[in-house]
Amino acid sequence: MPGYIFILVLLVLMWFLLIRPQRRRQLDQQRMIAALEVGKEIVTAGGLYGTVTELEDDEVHLEIAEGVEVRVAKRAVAGIVSEEEEAEELEAAEEPEEETPAAKPPVRDSAPEEGVRGNREVPPTETPAR
Repeated sequence: MPGYIFILVLLVLMWFLLIRPQRRRQLDQQRMIAALEVGKEIVTAGGLYGTVTELEDDEVHLEIAEGVEVRVAKRAVAGIVSEEEEAEELEAAEEPEEETPAAKPPVRDSAPEEGVRGNREVPPTETPAR
């Protein structure tokens, strides 16, 4: 009898870890595709950004550049780019990047002494390479 309970617990665990999250992702994908409208900016699964110009049954027409339009399967739409993300990207692009000072090597006043290599002392058994 305990063997059956163990198998039942494993099946329930698989349901919660594998099947349920996959169904949730499918529902989210279907809702996103249903929310597509002409004029929205989207990104495809291949990483192509474009603006929706026309919707058909299983296809989306995207304008990826001025005068360049492509057909993409609806199931290839990975996400809708929100206006908030666009605003954040514009703000980040407008802000000047701060330059960090480069690490400078230490300045020496004179030529290295015998037995000293760089900033460390060379043991007496090792001779400096020249």
